[in-house]
Amino acid sequence: MPTPFKFLVVLLSLWMTLSALPARAQDAAAPVPEAQTDVVSAQSQATDQLNAAREELKRLTDLVDKAKTDDNRLAELKVDVDATAKSIIGTSIATRPRLDEIKARLAELGDPPAEGAPPEAGIVSQERERLIAERGEINALTGDAENLSIQATKLSNSITATRRALFSNTLLQHTTINLEVLQSASSSFVTEGQELSRSLTSWISFAWKYKRLQLLTAIFLSLCAALFFLSGSYRLFSPLIRRDVTDMEPGYITRLSVAFWSTMIPTTAASAFVLSSYFFLQSFNVLRPDIAPIIAITLAVSVGLLFVATLANAVLAPSEGNWRLVRVSNLGARRLMFAIIAMATINCLDYLLGGISEAMGSPVVLTVVKSLFASLFIGFILMIMALIKPILPVGAPLDSPGLPWPRAMSVLFVVAGGLLIATAVIGYVGLARFIATQIVVTSAILVTAYIGILTGKAVAKQNAFADTVVGRFLEKRFGMGQVALDQAGLAAGLGIYALVVVFFIPLILLQWGFKIADIQAWAYRLFTEIKIGSITISLVGIFAGILLFAAGYLITRWFQRWLDGSVMARSRVDAGVRNSIRTGVGYLGVGLAGLIGISAAGLDLSSLALVAGALSLGVGFGLQNIVSNFVSGLILLVERPFKVGDWVVTGTTEGFVKRISVRATEIETFQRQSIMVPNSLFINASVGNWTHRNKLGRSDIPVIVGYDTAPRKVMDLLLEIAEAHPLVLRNPSPMAVFTAFGETTMTFELRVYVADIVNGGGVRNDLRLEIFERFRAEGIGSPFLQQTVEEEPALAVQEVARDAPAVTDEDAPMAVDAKPVTTPRRPRRVGSSTPGEPS
Repeated sequence: MPTPFKFLVVLLSLWMTLSALPARAQDAAAPVPEAQTDVVSAQSQATDQLNAAREELKRLTDLVDKAKTDDNRLAELKVDVDATAKSIIGTSIATRPRLDEIKARLAELGDPPAEGAPPEAGIVSQERERLIAERGEINALTGDAENLSIQATKLSNSITATRRALFSNTLLQHTTINLEVLQSASSSFVTEGQELSRSLTSWISFAWKYKRLQLLTAIFLSLCAALFFLSGSYRLFSPLIRRDVTDMEPGYITRLSVAFWSTMIPTTAASAFVLSSYFFLQSFNVLRPDIAPIIAITLAVSVGLLFVATLANAVLAPSEGNWRLVRVSNLGARRLMFAIIAMATINCLDYLLGGISEAMGSPVVLTVVKSLFASLFIGFILMIMALIKPILPVGAPLDSPGLPWPRAMSVLFVVAGGLLIATAVIGYVGLARFIATQIVVTSAILVTAYIGILTGKAVAKQNAFADTVVGRFLEKRFGMGQVALDQAGLAAGLGIYALVVVFFIPLILLQWGFKIADIQAWAYRLFTEIKIGSITISLVGIFAGILLFAAGYLITRWFQRWLDGSVMARSRVDAGVRNSIRTGVGYLGVGLAGLIGISAAGLDLSSLALVAGALSLGVGFGLQNIVSNFVSGLILLVERPFKVGDWVVTGTTEGFVKRISVRATEIETFQRQSIMVPNSLFINASVGNWTHRNKLGRSDIPVIVGYDTAPRKVMDLLLEIAEAHPLVLRNPSPMAVFTAFGETTMTFELRVYVADIVNGGGVRNDLRLEIFERFRAEGIGSPFLQQTVEEEPALAVQEVARDAPAVTDEDAPMAVDAKPVTTPRRPRRVGSSTPGEPS
């Protein structure tokens, strides 16, 4: 290389090196990449969330310390603590993906070089140090979140322990019952009555003078609510809750249904009326803080008393024995109902007076003495119930005297009443009050739930729903058949089961000391956080996914009908094309609806890889035929070698295509038999289609005559007969062909074309009849006496329509020749045979 040229190369290299230095300096001074900025921002956000959770835990801890004697407030605080703990765990989980990325990247970078080893690039060392520092920060965040989670768990457990202790102390708190306590309670009762009278009087006077309009508006709206809920429910649901006095022997399912709904509907309507009335009074600021609790407890115990009274009347039916659910005498039913309503009234008065004492700030001893007397009265009533004789002998009329209780039942009443009285007398009034409430209220709830379960079971039985009021209405109004009514009955039974679970289980839990906040928290976890191992299932998500899938399915079906009836029908698209497009749109829509439903249900589609692998293995072994048919169905829909309505032949199957699905094709034979042919047979075997591009087809009718007949005359007659038929096409024109010589006969063939090969059977039948009559008229063949049974007629007419596989009985030859002839052997041509004919 010349020296000047080398010098130029060196100068060029030096210039390139110097020009690259500012760029490197600029890269070194470049800002932090956007991805790294996002990571720093995410870590900062996680730190802020943990700090906020720490402050929230401190606030909740202070609130728990202040509310150690308030069970309702503790239940609400426990929900808040659990929510805070959940947010802490969520913050910790959110850092795991980044931590996994850091671990994977550090594994790629490897360990630092050992001592004495060649140094690694500076950028590698810097990245390793940055990742290690970031990993330390994330570990610190995770540790902090773990400590906060442990703290939240301890606080939640302490709340649970405090509430358990409160419940135990309430039930097991001992109070000395003596004369001094009774005297103190008596004086307190008089004082409380005076204060209650003054409070009510002053409140009514104040409301009438200064809030008259608000008071009257609230009362008016309450009356409207009563008219809507109470009167409306009776008018709307009267067939369900009204006993038919003309029905002297109502069925068991009818009695169960009336008993259940005559308890549920009035109680629900009364509850709605009570809630709306209290809401109106509070919304218009009519209630004072000291009066609001009294009004609330009064309305609540009224609903409770109504519930027990309607249930007792529904089960015992003292005035209508034929509707009674239990077999007791009329007198026994009246006495039992009186005893039950008496216990319910005493229990409701106990809670009402206790609520008034709490609102008026009366001494606790007054509440204790009230509950003492209530427990004593309920205990005595239970013991008196053991003396009632309600049991009706078998076959005895309802108004006959009853028999005593079974011994076990009598002993149970006496023991329960005596235990209740003894518990109250020795000073455990709280426990006695709790037992009395469970005897009255919880028993009523359980009886109602049991009646509901029996009603659902009876309604779901086969042919039972049709005998109910609702079943008769559906049958009359919508014309539903027996099968539809049975399905509706099954759905109604399941609905009643669901109503019993949703309505009565929370009521029982409330009776046993649980709070609304507890039930709400359990319901939230039940419907959103069902954990099976590491998998979390959300019933709400699954239900939403099912609804979205159902909505997508309905939209797809509507779009299919609209596309087929409004778009393709107006465009005069071929029926087969319309079917293919409609089917493809249906599969696409259902597939998209399925994906949307799965995503809404919270199922990760990437987690289905294992399922897909298992399906692939199944395809390799046992499902290959199904997959083959599925793929073949898609090919048939796209390539369209035949369409719905085509006349096809495959193997031994021949008929019209009725439906093409992804697994099989439905073919209806000429005998109206439906055959499901797997789609793979249409792909892997030969398929004949008589109406592939059009319905034009040719029919061949062989004619055999003797040698004494002029061939040209036969051909002219055949053409004349064919041209005279209105359904035989002129273009292509019919042909008469002299096809073969026999030993004693000649064979001709009439070939005609018809516009619709499906209707070719009628054309061929007409031509055969006309040939027979014209040949008779022209003297070609006349009747003769058969000499042997083996003799075959000289003239036969037989139809051949294109290429078909078999000969039918309809195409057997007809004898018209007068001369005895030997049996000719009919010429056989490859592919020429008589097909079956559509009916």
